[in-house]
Amino acid sequence: MDLFNSLLNLVVPPTSLAMLAFAWPTLSFIHACEWLYYSFYSEDMQDKVVIITGASSGIGEQIAYEYAQRRANLVLVAKREHRLRMISENAKELGARNVLVTPADVVKEEDCRRFFNEALNYYGHVDHLVNTVSLGHNFFFEDAIDTSVFPHMMDINFWGNVYPTFVALPHLRQTHGRIVVNASVESWLPMPGMSLYAAAKAALTNFYESLRFEVGDEVGITIATHGWIGSAMPTCKFLLEEGPEMQWKEERDVSIIRGQAEEYARLIVAGACRRAAYVKFPSWYDIFLLYRVFAPSVLDWTFRLLLSTDGATTKKGSYIGTGRPLLESTSPRPPLLGGLLTFTPLSPQQ
Repeated sequence: MDLFNSLLNLVVPPTSLAMLAFAWPTLSFIHACEWLYYSFYSEDMQDKVVIITGASSGIGEQIAYEYAQRRANLVLVAKREHRLRMISENAKELGARNVLVTPADVVKEEDCRRFFNEALNYYGHVDHLVNTVSLGHNFFFEDAIDTSVFPHMMDINFWGNVYPTFVALPHLRQTHGRIVVNASVESWLPMPGMSLYAAAKAALTNFYESLRFEVGDEVGITIATHGWIGSAMPTCKFLLEEGPEMQWKEERDVSIIRGQAEEYARLIVAGACRRAAYVKFPSWYDIFLLYRVFAPSVLDWTFRLLLSTDGATTKKGSYIGTGRPLLESTSPRPPLLGGLLTFTPLSPQQ
């Protein structure tokens, strides 16, 4: 068996690359034809029902506006009801037929069942479920001094998508609906300083890739991945319900470059309506996948060079809150290529 595997190790990689080189033009032509066909015969969202989690700001808000312009019926889900009310009015002005606002915590299964039942009672069915909730970070793992927040990263980035999907799936089967998930390039291209976020997004992506085979053609799944589309804002605080005050900034409070967020949201909705399996923004990130598989040392050298250039190899303190302010002199490592959030230290006055 060892000899057999050794032989395959020598034969399979070059053979597969040669086959891919010959097949690539044909596959590209087929994909182009599919894109043209579904662009002309994309799903008409008028009077369709779309549930959007994490809709109170950022990417979720922009996706709500995109569906509104397609005259869909919306269900907006997030914790901040006052923000949802404002977005609801904006969506109606853009063309949404009806908008149902339902505050909920998607990390809690009972909340997911509640808002889904409210949507069914109001509309009678659901066609699209769009999961956009996300929480990122920008700190090195060994800088953490309070591990109690680690589970919250998985809760928000993974279970906050899985629970709504679990509740919605039987009903989406009835309408042959679609699930749309907001992932990230970090799911397959982990960045330094984003270890927990990358792990959560990788779990999320693999969950939906597996689910795609389980549901077959009954429910469509669109996985959207993005690179860097945000920048830091002034300091703010994120308060975990069961823990100390943390120096977090949720995606909702991060300055999203509006033009890029709008473009990403437009691509997501357009891709979902033409039944695309993947939406990527920007698409040039894909080249790094080849490097990761066939030349991982190149990525390793690149990250080492970036880290040595920005001086991030020197420890500058912890960027997970401990219930007390961080020193004003400490500063977080700057983001590299990706990430929805960053950390900003709190001054003693704050």
